[in-house]
Amino acid sequence: MTARSMNNRTRGYFPESLHHQSRRVSRKASSADMLSRNISMILENLLKRYEQSQLPTHGQGVPTVVQTNILIRSMGPVSELDMDYSMDCYFRQYWRDKRLSFKGPIKSLSLSIKMLDKIWRPDTYFYNGKHSQIHMITVPNKLLRLDQNGGILYSMRLTIKATCPMELQNFPMDRQSCPLVIGSYGYINQQLIYEWKNQDDAVSFVPGMTLNQFDLISMMHRNSTTVRREGDFSVLHVAFNLKRHTGYFLIQVYVPCILIVVLSWVSFWIHREATSDRVSLCVTSVLTLSTISLDSRTDLPKVKYATALDWFLLMSFLYCIATLLEFAGVHYFTKLGSGESPQLEDQWEDIAHSSLSDQAADGDGDGDPDPDSDSSEGTENEGAASESICACSQKHDALGLEYEVSLQNSLAGAGFLKRNAIFCPTYNDPSYILPNTMERTTQTEPPAVSRLHQMWMCLKSDNSFRRQRERNAAAQKSEQGGANCYVNSVSLIDRVARIAFPMSFAFLNLLYWWAYGMYKKEFSWSNMKA
Repeated sequence: MTARSMNNRTRGYFPESLHHQSRRVSRKASSADMLSRNISMILENLLKRYEQSQLPTHGQGVPTVVQTNILIRSMGPVSELDMDYSMDCYFRQYWRDKRLSFKGPIKSLSLSIKMLDKIWRPDTYFYNGKHSQIHMITVPNKLLRLDQNGGILYSMRLTIKATCPMELQNFPMDRQSCPLVIGSYGYINQQLIYEWKNQDDAVSFVPGMTLNQFDLISMMHRNSTTVRREGDFSVLHVAFNLKRHTGYFLIQVYVPCILIVVLSWVSFWIHREATSDRVSLCVTSVLTLSTISLDSRTDLPKVKYATALDWFLLMSFLYCIATLLEFAGVHYFTKLGSGESPQLEDQWEDIAHSSLSDQAADGDGDGDPDPDSDSSEGTENEGAASESICACSQKHDALGLEYEVSLQNSLAGAGFLKRNAIFCPTYNDPSYILPNTMERTTQTEPPAVSRLHQMWMCLKSDNSFRRQRERNAAAQKSEQGGANCYVNSVSLIDRVARIAFPMSFAFLNLLYWWAYGMYKKEFSWSNMKA
C-alpha cells in the first residue's frame, strides 16, 4: 500500500469541521499570547518613566481628586461599654493617573495586586478607626483595575471598627449617631481632595441587612475640611443614625421591676403583727432589685450621669424601701410587746397592787377572828371587814380592776392572752375612754390630747405615754370580750398605703414613659461628635 492511499484513508476518518475548529483554537491561542505580550509590553512601557512617589497631578497646580463609595455588607455589634461599632464593607476608591493611560483594543485591564507596590495610591485612613483589617482568605480581597484614560479603581473588603461617641441619658430609649471619618494621612487639601462618588448612593447597604439591637433610621454623608497641626485636610463624613430596640429591656428589666414592686405591696394586706413575714418580703424585694440593677449595668460604661434606666431602678428601690419604712411606722404605733399577758412589774404596777390588795382583803374575811376582839362583836367585825374590802376596792383604780378581771380570765383559760394588734389610742375618741362604772364616775377623766401631740410623744419614746396607751387599749379589749376581741387589727397607715402606693407608682410610670418615650433626638452635623 502506497503513502498516498494511506493519507486518503486517514482524511476520510476526520470530517472537515474538525480541521476548522483546530484552526480556530490555534488562532485564539496565538491571539491570546500576543495580547498578553502586548499587555506586558504596555505595562512595562507605562512604568519605565513612572515616579511612584509623585501625585498624578504633580506640577499641574491642581489637587488630585479621589472619589469614594462604600457598600456595607453587615453592621454590628454596637457596643455601649466600649462606645464603638463594627461593619464589614467594600471600600472603593477612584482616581485618574494620566501617566498610566494607554491605547489598544482593550478598554480596561484587571491588574495583579502586586502592581499596587509600583504605582501611586492615596494614603487613606479612618480618623475615628480603632481597629480595621483587610480580609486575606483565601487571597487578599483586593481589586485593581485600569482603563485606557488612566482611571484606576481600587477596591478592597474591610472590617472597620470605629469609635461611636454616645449620649446615654435616655438609655435604653436613646438614639445614637455613629460617624465614620475618611481622609488622607499626609496630603493636605491643596494636594489631595476626597469626594463622594454618586451622592445619591455613595453609601449603600446590601438588601436585607439588619441590626440586632438597633434600627437604622437614616444616614447622612458630606464632604468637609478638618484642621490639624500640619494644615487643612479634606475628609469625608458619614453618619449612621440608629434607634435602639427597647423590647429586650422591657422583658428583662422593666417588667420584672414593676412586678417586684407590686409584690412588695402584698405586705399591706398581711397582719401587722406578722413582723417576720412583712420584713422578709420587703427585704427580698430590695435584694432582687439590687441583682437586676447590677446585671443591667454590666454592659454600660461608668458614666458620670444617670441614665433613664437608672432613674427607673432608683424609683423602684425607693418604693420597696418606702414599703419597709411604712411597716416600721405601723409596727411603731402597734403594741411594742408580743400581745401576751403583761408581766413586767415596772409597766403594770397598778395591776400588781390591785392583786395584792384583793388577796389581803380575802385573807382577812376568810381567816379566824382576832383573839383580842370580843365574841359579842363578831358579827359587827364581819360587817366592818366587808365594808373595808369594798372601801379598799373603791380606792383602787378602775383600770387596775379591769386588768385584774382580764388577767384572771386568761389564767383560768388558756394561760395567756391571744396575740392582738393594738394601735396607739386617741384620747379624743370616746370609745377609747375607760368604761363608765360607779367607781369611775368619781375619778378625773384623762385630758384630751391632740393627734400631733400623741405623734410627738410616740416619736420621742415617752415611757409614761406608752404605758398609758397600753392600759387603755387593754381595758378596751377586756370590755369587748377579752381574747376574742381584736383592737384595730388593720392599721390606718396600711389602709392609706393600699391606695397611695399604687396610685403614685402608676402616675410616676406614666410621667416617666411620656417624658422619655416622646423625646426624639434630632440628628444634625452641628450637634454631632466626631
